[in-house]
Amino acid sequence: MPDASLPMNAVEIEEAVSQLAEAPFDPEEFPFAFLEAFGNKATTIKKLRSTKGSSNHSDLGGVLQRNNIHLKVCPPGQVADTLTALRESPATSKHKAKFILATDGHELQAENLADGETVACDYPDFADHFGFFLPLAGITTVKQIRENAFDIKATARLNRLYTELLKTNPDWDTAERREEMNHFMARLIFCFFAEDTNIFHSDGLFTRTVAQMSASDSSNTHEVLAEIFRAMATPLPQRESAAIRNWANGFPYVNGGLFGPHPLTPSPILGEGGQDAAVSPLSRPGRGAGGEGVPRFSKIARSYLLHVGNLDWTKINPDIFGSMIQAVADEEERGALGMHYTSVPNILKVLNPLFLDDLREQLAAADDNPRKLLNLRKRMAKIRVFDPACGSGNFLVIAYKEMRAIEAEINRRRGEPDLKTEIPLTNFRGIEIRHFSCEIARLALIIAEYQCDVLYRGQRLALAEFLPLKADNWITCGNALRLDWLSICPPTGTGVKVRYEGLDLWGETYDQVEMDFENEGGETYICGNPPYQGYNKQNSNQKEDLEFTFKGRIKTWGNLDYVAAWFLKSADFLRFIDGKVAFVSTNSICQGGQVPILWPLLKNLGARIEFAYTSFKWSNLASNNAGITVIIVGLSKEASGNSKIIETSENNNLSIREAMNINGYLIPAIDVYIRKQPDPISNLSRMSFGNHLYYGSALLLDWATARNFSMQTPGSKKFIRPIYGSTEIINRRPRACLWIEDSEVEEAMSISWIKERLMLVKEERTKKTNDLTAQALKDFPHRFRDRLSAQNHFIAVPQTTSENREYLPCDLKDKEAIVTFKCYAIYDAPLWNLAILASKIHLVWIATVCGRMRTDFSYSNTLGWNTFPVPTLTTQNKTDLTRCAEEILLAREHYFPATIADMYDPDRMDSEFPLVRAAHERNDETLERIYIGRRFKNDTERLEKLFELYTKMTSQQTSSKKPAQRKPKSARHDH
Repeated sequence: MPDASLPMNAVEIEEAVSQLAEAPFDPEEFPFAFLEAFGNKATTIKKLRSTKGSSNHSDLGGVLQRNNIHLKVCPPGQVADTLTALRESPATSKHKAKFILATDGHELQAENLADGETVACDYPDFADHFGFFLPLAGITTVKQIRENAFDIKATARLNRLYTELLKTNPDWDTAERREEMNHFMARLIFCFFAEDTNIFHSDGLFTRTVAQMSASDSSNTHEVLAEIFRAMATPLPQRESAAIRNWANGFPYVNGGLFGPHPLTPSPILGEGGQDAAVSPLSRPGRGAGGEGVPRFSKIARSYLLHVGNLDWTKINPDIFGSMIQAVADEEERGALGMHYTSVPNILKVLNPLFLDDLREQLAAADDNPRKLLNLRKRMAKIRVFDPACGSGNFLVIAYKEMRAIEAEINRRRGEPDLKTEIPLTNFRGIEIRHFSCEIARLALIIAEYQCDVLYRGQRLALAEFLPLKADNWITCGNALRLDWLSICPPTGTGVKVRYEGLDLWGETYDQVEMDFENEGGETYICGNPPYQGYNKQNSNQKEDLEFTFKGRIKTWGNLDYVAAWFLKSADFLRFIDGKVAFVSTNSICQGGQVPILWPLLKNLGARIEFAYTSFKWSNLASNNAGITVIIVGLSKEASGNSKIIETSENNNLSIREAMNINGYLIPAIDVYIRKQPDPISNLSRMSFGNHLYYGSALLLDWATARNFSMQTPGSKKFIRPIYGSTEIINRRPRACLWIEDSEVEEAMSISWIKERLMLVKEERTKKTNDLTAQALKDFPHRFRDRLSAQNHFIAVPQTTSENREYLPCDLKDKEAIVTFKCYAIYDAPLWNLAILASKIHLVWIATVCGRMRTDFSYSNTLGWNTFPVPTLTTQNKTDLTRCAEEILLAREHYFPATIADMYDPDRMDSEFPLVRAAHERNDETLERIYIGRRFKNDTERLEKLFELYTKMTSQQTSSKKPAQRKPKSARHDH
């Protein structure tokens, strides 16, 4: 069951819609069941049903959900007229319905009012159009989902089958038998594909045989499947001696290890599982010939099996299907079914600049020259594509299909359209730690090869050469960070020795400790989407992997993301091969403190950034806010030539810019690493860390409690002050605190409720016997650890802020206020400092050099403020910036009591708070003119200027640096 607290993804929605379409039509319940299938919660449905205070706005007796859909069940034969009435309904327009839908239980019609697209179908078939309605669930990857609707449906059905089989066979849901179960699922997927694509030479042979030969009560379904599998593992000349049943003898010999015995499967007992004859002579001693490894079926599981088999498996897209089906076999991931979807356009963002664009350019340059075309074809036959975190193989499959398309065009131009491909599957290599994903990756590549052969050579030639499958195994199951990549993709001119950490695939080569692939030499392109995990989300095994990879190289790998290890292994690999690397990664490895740790190391190994996609959303099949922000970084060996920065706009337009160098922050600038500074490098005021309570939580109060105490004991009012952390600044809602000067302790202690709170602080600090600071403070329970406050005013800067805000939510507070360690403060500073803090250019700097707390910006005074380069400001510049800061504050006050959270919400700022937007635009205009005399064109240009200025300012400081005076311990300014 999906997690009710999470938005439904496309796989779950498809399954829910299909179940609705299969159920008896209930005209009263249909509108609500339809909305529920698209992720509406029970409370939402209840409000729509309600007669009092209903959220149903229909004026036609249907159901109208505001900003969503207007639908109505009508009498038979009136669907078209009802749809017209829904379209013309004033309520449809007034309440901004995106869709209209009418049905009578026999026919269904719907329209997307935004683009006019319509659906008209028999009612039972409306589930086939679930992709049409996905915007109702907040899913924006509709185009890709429609193109891959079959894969989503097949994934949902296989998930139901898998789950039901585990219910019937609980012993298979254990670590000892999990791989056996996954192997069985891989066999089924092959059979479903093979029977619909004529590989079995008879349409529907597998599903039809199971339906006819297995009992309806499912008692012998496992025996029927075992015999079919045994047949496909037995060569035709040996079928008679193996006593294959007549009804199974029509299946071809498949081999390739797929239907051979699984390494973990015990030998069948004679007469068990439908195998009452001697096992095949091909079997290794003590093993069966492939009929074993089948779980028992319930009636429901048998029904699911036949249902899956009756789908049209000619529509499978192995590049997409694999990335979703891998979740079926993982208990932890099954709840997020569909989240593994990776769109082909995103994969091509990696592969195109890595090597495919170059091949296409070579093809264009060759034109119709037979010799040049032949040379390109020979070059492609030697290219290896290597994904060291391949999952279910989608990067490898896409690379294979794209290369086959180029090869087919070469063959067409040379007049050789039927020529057998020279691109071997064994050139598409991967490492994957999960066994089932390895199986699916290999299977997906086999299916892709067959589909390409059908597309470019015709089905007759494709079928003639498809079976039996080869037993070559080119997907390695193991931990990529512990394996030697050079043994899997060796340098040019050497053989390949693949040493397995665990079991190999599909059983055929189980007794081999090594496998040899002859390599004629060629380029190797490393690609993929390795696991990201930030340091605070890594498990113990992943931390050990990082240590294994980085130990002896650097001392400070502990704060690196897990994906950093793949970059290091790749940089090592590049030293020995002719090739390049491109990985999808979280943008955190190119931000903040990770940059000066990772990128100098890669640089020292001779790796340079050849191209980079700046941050963009990596979409999946969940609702539109579920995609993660990623970058793509392409590495090559140190060489001359320009690098490319590729930026993606909100409407997916690409902007490509060439640069002499791209540094570790993905900026077109020299290699420079921003490190913490104790003081501002520019002429800015000093920013301090806030006041830490240090086991003094009793010093905090909510305002209601504080008001009650001050009313009861008026003398206590002088000790109560407003206190702000990040949340309080953003929401303009301070808490209260006790702030007592040393000279006031005796007076404060005379007030009973204050005394009680101070005693609680003392008690708490006394308990921390191993904390020297707590012990030093226990006799001063009235004190925060830090005692920083303003004489006149201070500028408060929250420590964290949402990445969605275009500006830092800093604010000006009077001298009565106190700031906690969740905030930074600039005490009694000129107001023009706020103008700089509140600028777009400063936020861009923070986003780049400070890193993130999850996806939020994580501010740092020593890394963000102290390093921020500002040109020398004239008196007039400061006057202009002061005025800008005042205008921002006045604009905010105009919308009181709106909070900073309200006013800086990107969806509301322009429409509801235009004065705030205008004030910030003037501020940006004023400040950016100080930098370059005009507005910057984009963030890349801003950062390029900032890095140039930073380099200049720090080099000047280094040359004229004087010994720093030691600061007293009481002044805590760094973080």
